[in-house]
Amino acid sequence: MSIGDAHENGIVRNRTLLIGANGAGKTTLLRLLAGKRLAPSGAINVSGLDPFTDGLEGVTYLGLEWVLNPIVRTDMGVAELLRSVGGDAYPARRDELVGVLDIDVQWRMHAVSDGERRRVQLAMGLIRPWTVLLLDEITVDLDVLSRAEFLGWLKRETEARECTVVYATHILDNLAGWPTHLVHMHLGTIREWGPAAQFLGDASASRTGNSQLGELVLGWLKDDLKSRGPRSEVKRGAEGKSYEAGGLGGYGLEKRVDE
Repeated sequence: MSIGDAHENGIVRNRTLLIGANGAGKTTLLRLLAGKRLAPSGAINVSGLDPFTDGLEGVTYLGLEWVLNPIVRTDMGVAELLRSVGGDAYPARRDELVGVLDIDVQWRMHAVSDGERRRVQLAMGLIRPWTVLLLDEITVDLDVLSRAEFLGWLKRETEARECTVVYATHILDNLAGWPTHLVHMHLGTIREWGPAAQFLGDASASRTGNSQLGELVLGWLKDDLKSRGPRSEVKRGAEGKSYEAGGLGGYGLEKRVDE
């Protein structure tokens, strides 16, 4: 997988929604793009660089595991945490995020809820300006209002700066009109990709009460289930399917290069 320069490919100021059933490979893809997981040599590059070995400037990944870390459940002050990640260097962004996420800087991390802890994670991860933001189910702990405010802030960010967001989620509340692009993953491969308008062009109202986006995603997941069949009959997970298709990953189907 190769992702070229964002400016050359016109992906700046975009908000891409990554959609797929549980186990489709969304988390694996985001972690590979962020350089948090090793891929076979040559399997993935971002702007010509291997994100694992070379590192990437301006790429931020935020996932679910942070709030589960025992360290962030100890008696630490939120103000100190924000200062430790550059809050004093970006006071305007810090204060804006504190307001958008409704954070009390007097909170102590051992005494807050998981949802409040998640807000602190978001603020810490976003204080420093980013070019590419990779979000993996990061709003799962937020209430409806907090999620709406956060998504609105992300939209304003991508409209004001040359940056892009890739957001994997199953929660479609407040997403009407939010994504500029959609990516549909199934068993480690990308089935559909393109501008959201390409998939949401029919403005007819849904009889189920779901949003137009919700109906689209529901249809995709139903099709995925039909093509995949019962999970008990799937011999390999998403990563195995993806690497096998490319002749990578130690499944006995690697493409050999004669030296």
